Amino acid sequence: MPTILQIVPALDTGGAERSTIDVAKALTAEGIRALVASEGGRMAKELAAAGGELIRMPVASKQPGRILANARAFANIIRTEKVAIVHARSRAPAWSALIAARRTGIPLVTTYHGIYNARGPIKRWYNSVMARGDAVIANSEWTARHILSTYGFAPKFLTVIPRGVDLAYFDPLRVAASRIAAIREEWHTCERERIILLPGRLTRWKGQLVFVEALAKLRREGRLPDGIRAVIAGDAQGRDAYVREIAAAIARNALKDLVVLTGHVADMAAGYLAADIVVSASTDPEAFGRVPPEAAAMGRPVIATDHGGARETVLPGKSGLLVQPGDVAALAAALADLLARPSFELASMGRTGRAHIEANYSVERMQRETLRLYRALMVQARNLPNPDPCKGATSAEKKRSRT
Repeated sequence: MPTILQIVPALDTGGAERSTIDVAKALTAEGIRALVASEGGRMAKELAAAGGELIRMPVASKQPGRILANARAFANIIRTEKVAIVHARSRAPAWSALIAARRTGIPLVTTYHGIYNARGPIKRWYNSVMARGDAVIANSEWTARHILSTYGFAPKFLTVIPRGVDLAYFDPLRVAASRIAAIREEWHTCERERIILLPGRLTRWKGQLVFVEALAKLRREGRLPDGIRAVIAGDAQGRDAYVREIAAAIARNALKDLVVLTGHVADMAAGYLAADIVVSASTDPEAFGRVPPEAAAMGRPVIATDHGGARETVLPGKSGLLVQPGDVAALAAALADLLARPSFELASMGRTGRAHIEANYSVERMQRETLRLYRALMVQARNLPNPDPCKGATSAEKKRSRT
């Protein structure tokens, strides 16, 4: 049977990791062997349950010597395991994969999962590996435009395959009340309190400090209703100094009675459903951004920053609100707006958001389009007539593939 090798630095948490497992699951369902080279992590068990096979390798390192050593190792894996396609999802291992793919003559797919900021030509060149695959997947229309405007060359084949949300997992009807109660207890919230949730790993560009300052502004101005609890949930990933900075900002603004700073939430479906409003306050654009579509899938109104993939997954005024990134006053105004709305209006926004995600961002759609691309590349690699990757696609899918 055909074998596909995906490469991702770790399997802890994040969009690249989730997409890796989702694609591995789809591959095995189609009788295709799914290998994943990674350093492993808490999601390794999920990969195994999906039918994927983990090859533990030090693929996260950016050291040139390690990149070259990994290239040799990948080339050996490609030959011995008869790999048909290698799919890289991060920059350092993508350089190794590029070298290995060229040595072995198989197609390389890269997925542009992030924005990969560059302050100079050397970093821009380093980042450019993500646009050097035989096929380059952009995870949003915004990302595709970013790729085309950033580099001095055009990718061989650029297609937009948006990240997929697992609508079976992120389904309000499938979350038991006991799961929601357990999350609220973990957050030390009272039954009648309305919760504003900002989830995401604890790193500065995710905007946790902007969120704290917006809450402080509302309280100072008397615009924060009673019975509100704000929850900042996320994995610190070793950024202890930044966690202390968030805690200090909470204390400085006398918000200890209002803001809960908690860690990683394993049951995110229940986490979203435990909240009344979900916030994504990223100050840098996210290529796709998991929080807005996942929260919308759970029927929750979303406040997100007006850049990156959120412009596609949030319908302003219909499923949520968009605010300028890093703008404390704008975020405070959006929070005050939604907090003042009646519950039936927030529920209506949630239903609109769910319908939007169902129609455009299901994990099944992402899996289907990715496997269609793999098949087209495998046919091309065998020097057979290459089918149109868009054949049988919807009109929207054809439009994305011609980006």
